[in-house]
Amino acid sequence: MDSRQNGTIKPSRGETGLAMSQDKKGVEGTSPSLGEIRRLSIGVEVLPEGAHFRVWAPKSKRVKVRLTTDVELRSNNTTAVELAREAGGYFSGFIEATGAGALYKYELDSGWFPDPASRFQPEGPHGPSQLIDATRFEWTDQEWKGVRYRNQAIYELHIGTFTQEGTWKAAEAQLSELARLGITVVEVMPVADFPGKFGWGYDGVNLFAPTRLYGTPDDFRSFVNRAHALGLGVILDVVYNHFGPDGNYLEQFSDYYLTDRYQNEWGRAINFDGDHSTPVREYVLANGVYWTQEFHLDGLRLDATQQIFDASPEHILAALSKYVRAAAGARSAYLIAENEPQQVKLVRPLPEGGYDLDALWNDDFHHTAHVAVTGDRDAYYTDYRGSPQEFISATKWGYLFQGQWYSWQNKPRGTCSLGLEPARFINYIQNHDQVANSLHGRRIHQLTSPGRFRALTALLLLGSGTPLLFQGQEFGASTPFRYFADHNPELAREVTKGRREFLRQFRALTDEETTPFFVDPAAIETFAECKLILSERETHGDTYRLHCDLLRLRREDPVISRVRAGGIDGAVLGPEAFILRFFGEKNDDRLLLVNFGAEFELSPVPEPLLAPVEGCRWALAWSSEAAKYGGKGTPPLRTDEHWRLGGETAALLVPEARDEQDNPSH
Repeated sequence: MDSRQNGTIKPSRGETGLAMSQDKKGVEGTSPSLGEIRRLSIGVEVLPEGAHFRVWAPKSKRVKVRLTTDVELRSNNTTAVELAREAGGYFSGFIEATGAGALYKYELDSGWFPDPASRFQPEGPHGPSQLIDATRFEWTDQEWKGVRYRNQAIYELHIGTFTQEGTWKAAEAQLSELARLGITVVEVMPVADFPGKFGWGYDGVNLFAPTRLYGTPDDFRSFVNRAHALGLGVILDVVYNHFGPDGNYLEQFSDYYLTDRYQNEWGRAINFDGDHSTPVREYVLANGVYWTQEFHLDGLRLDATQQIFDASPEHILAALSKYVRAAAGARSAYLIAENEPQQVKLVRPLPEGGYDLDALWNDDFHHTAHVAVTGDRDAYYTDYRGSPQEFISATKWGYLFQGQWYSWQNKPRGTCSLGLEPARFINYIQNHDQVANSLHGRRIHQLTSPGRFRALTALLLLGSGTPLLFQGQEFGASTPFRYFADHNPELAREVTKGRREFLRQFRALTDEETTPFFVDPAAIETFAECKLILSERETHGDTYRLHCDLLRLRREDPVISRVRAGGIDGAVLGPEAFILRFFGEKNDDRLLLVNFGAEFELSPVPEPLLAPVEGCRWALAWSSEAAKYGGKGTPPLRTDEHWRLGGETAALLVPEARDEQDNPSH
C-alpha cells in the first residue's frame, strides 16, 4: 500500500515500484531520510534549508552538481558538489543553502548536461536546469473534487496558438468564456519542453519541465487553479511513447532508457520491459504523479499508446493508472488514451486484465463523419461510407471496427467494445491531427455546407459519446491549424520531407500542382497563421450560439444528459438520413432526426422508433436550421400521416401531451 501524508505519495521500497535508496552521506553532510524529504524519487526537492538532488546515471562513475548563476555555465562561474553513489546507478545528495531559482547541470563522465527530471529549463532543453519550489504557489482549489468520465465536454487547445499572446496567462483569461460555452474539461496539448520557438509539443525532451515558451511553472499552476475556480477540469496530453530527437540527453545518463527491440514510428522505443527498465518505469510513473500533485491536474491524455511497448507482468499503463489515482487522493482522475488499433482492454478494469483507463479517442466516429459531409474517401478514410448505419452503430457501440477486416491496413482492426458505456468514447469532428492532415489545414466547416456542419455538430454534441471540440471549432474559426515545428536547419529539412511524404498518402496530394502549396513547418508564418482570432466569437456569432445552445441542451436535458449503455437506439430513414431515440425513465424519450441529404418525405412510416410516446405526440424542441444559427428557418413540424425531413438539418423532438380532442393519428 502507498503511504500518504499531506496529499503526497511517499513510496517505500518493494511497495510501489518507485523505490528509493537508503540514506546516504553527501558532501554537505548527512542527508535527511529520503522518505521524509522527497515527494518524488528523482529530480530536485527544494527545502527550507537547501535542496536534495537525485539522478539515475549508471553510465558515470562520478556525478557532480554544477551550480551557477550563468546560463552559459562557464567553469569560473560554477560551484561543483559531488553526489554520493547509491545502489542501482543512482546518485544523490543534500546541498545546504541552495534554493529556488538556482541554475544547475549535472557533470557526468562525458560532460555537463541538464537534469533528466528538471522542473524548468529557462533557456530551453540545451541550457541549465532551474530549481523550482512547487510549494510556494498558493492554491485555492481545496474543495475541487476532480473529474469523472461521465457527463463531460472536452476542449482541446494548444497554448501557443489558442491566443495571440500564446501564454498561460493569456489562456487563463479565456477560461471563463470556455466555462460559459459549456466546456467541462480543458485538454492541453503537450507542454514538456522542446527546442525552438514553437511546436506542437509531441517531440518533448524534458518531461517534467513545462516549456518556457508559455511562461513559468507557476503560470501553469495559476491556469489550473483558475480553471478549478470556474468548474473546469484540466488534463494534459503526455507523450510516453518516444522522446524528441533534439535536446534529449537521457543516453548520456544511461544506455537503458531506449531499446531497439521494438519498431517505433518516431525513433527508438522507450524501454519499459528490458534490462534495467525499472528506473525507466520509475521515470514515467513519477512524471504522472508529478503532474497530478504539483500542478493539481485532473488527469492525462496518453498519446499514441499503441507505440508504448511493454511485456511486463504489469503494463506500464496499468501501473500509471494506479499511481495517478493514488496521487490524486480524494480527487477523481480522468485518464484518456489515443490508441490507433482500438484496444478496448485499455479501459477494462484491472481484475479483467485491463489497464483501468477511463476513455478512448474514437477515430471511427471522426472518419465516418468526414466521409459523410465531404464525400472524401481517400487514404485512411477508405474503409468508411459515411452512411446512416455507421452513425447509428458508432452512437450505440463506440468503435465501428471491432475486429473486422480493414483494407487500408490490410489486416483486422479493433477489439470488441459492445457493452461499454458511451461516455468511454471520445468523439470529435476535429482535433489537432485531423485538421492538420490536409494540404491547407482547413476545418470541417470549410469543407462542407453550413447546413451539414450544423447537423453534424448537433449529432456530436447531443450524441451518446463524450464530445471533444478543438480550439476555435465553437465559432467556426477562419484560421487554419497546420503542423509546425521549429527545429535546427538539418532536422527541419528532414521533418519537412517526412511531413510531405506522410501527406502524400492522400492521392490528391501526389499531384505536382499541389507541391507549391505545401507549407514549411519550420516557418514562423506557418505557426503565426494558426493563432486564433478570438473576436470571431462575435463576428461568427451564429456558430457560437449553436455550440452554446447544444452544450446547454446536453447538460440540462434530463434524458440526453443521462444516456447510458443500452439507452439509445437508431434507425435508417434514407440514404443520408437517420434517427436516434434516447430512452427516458419516465415516458420522456427524445428523438434526434439527422438528414445530411436533400429534403424528403416518409410515407408510410413503418418504423417503431418513430412512434410517439403513449398519450403524446412529438413536438419540436430544437432545430439546426433556426435563423439564429444562420439557418434558413424551420417549417412547421409534421409527424402525422407522413414525416417531412428538411434537407441538411438536424432536429430534436420531445413528447408533448395530446389534447383529448386530438385524433390519435395526429
